[in-house]
Amino acid sequence: MTRNLPPLRGGMERLNAQLAVEMSLVYDVTVLAPKGSHQLGEGVTLRTSPMGGLAGFLLWAMFTSILEAVTRRPAWVLGGSGLVAPVVWIAARLSRARAALYVHGLDLVVDNAVYRAGWLPFVRRADRIIANSRNTAALAVAVGVPASHTIIVNPGTSLPEATVSPKVAAAFREKHGFVGSKILLSVGRLTARKGLANFIDHVLPGIVQTHSPAILVVIGDDAQDALAGGDTSQRSQARAAAIRRGLDDCVHFLGPVNEDELLAAYAASDVHVFPIRDVRGDVEGFGMVAIEAAANGLPTVATAVGGVTDAVAENVSGHLVPCDDNVAFIRAVSAVLDKGRGAFETKARTFALGFAWDRFGKGVRSALEDVHD
Repeated sequence: MTRNLPPLRGGMERLNAQLAVEMSLVYDVTVLAPKGSHQLGEGVTLRTSPMGGLAGFLLWAMFTSILEAVTRRPAWVLGGSGLVAPVVWIAARLSRARAALYVHGLDLVVDNAVYRAGWLPFVRRADRIIANSRNTAALAVAVGVPASHTIIVNPGTSLPEATVSPKVAAAFREKHGFVGSKILLSVGRLTARKGLANFIDHVLPGIVQTHSPAILVVIGDDAQDALAGGDTSQRSQARAAAIRRGLDDCVHFLGPVNEDELLAAYAASDVHVFPIRDVRGDVEGFGMVAIEAAANGLPTVATAVGGVTDAVAENVSGHLVPCDDNVAFIRAVSAVLDKGRGAFETKARTFALGFAWDRFGKGVRSALEDVHD
């Protein structure tokens, strides 16, 4: 059961879709999903809500999950995040099944009094909590989940069957007018914790000064319908920072792109930047994009915040720097640009092999099998 599935774009959506597929290799799987969700594979039965919106989905999921559970008597009722914890727990108890949740971090720390009072008690009661990182597991224990009920299974990633040809990378640069520039790539939905505006304001000027011509290419757009929402466009803040710093020509927003264009961007770029910030009531649970970059041979420079420390291996798939240390971030990016991505490509791809989707699936299935009364 999940609120996050394609065609919504993002790491959580990709993870939940793959979670259903991996579970279907062993289990008979039915997925309760929002209106408009895409089919997940031949081995998965998909039921979608006829009602839109979060409230409509949760109301429909409550009735449908109870009906499905008491009729089919499942072994497990599994939630794709803490957002569905009450529904998962109730359906599991009424059908004598076990309740499990895959938690991401934000669903444990979100600064919302109603959520914390109404949802976290059900998170604590789950028979199994599967956390996406060491940091998320610690957050689960901090909100009262028994450590014995918690296990860590890092998210997976799709590993390219072959490297993208230099011609494709060159075509991407030529198409967008990036020929001859050092490309710093940022990928993902724009939220306050992603730190893009701060990066443009305090880090990019130092890089442009020493590695001109250097540009920042941003793939993704403002997050919609996020659990930790906000009224201010992060894209607008980032653009304002670029104008304020006189770097408008150095920052390029491509918006959401298709998979082929994303792979071309990974191949054409010199470094992936992931300047996560420590934001109250928000957290980067893991950082799947850093693994995706590594799988494509692109090193990441990231702040050591939340679960990112599980997703970036120091001097293997890139560099980790202290939170809010802009000087350290400039130095780390400069070090990668000076060495060249070639110094990291083989090590980064090898690191990413440990996050293949089949390993993720085995980890989740093992987490559910290793539960005792």
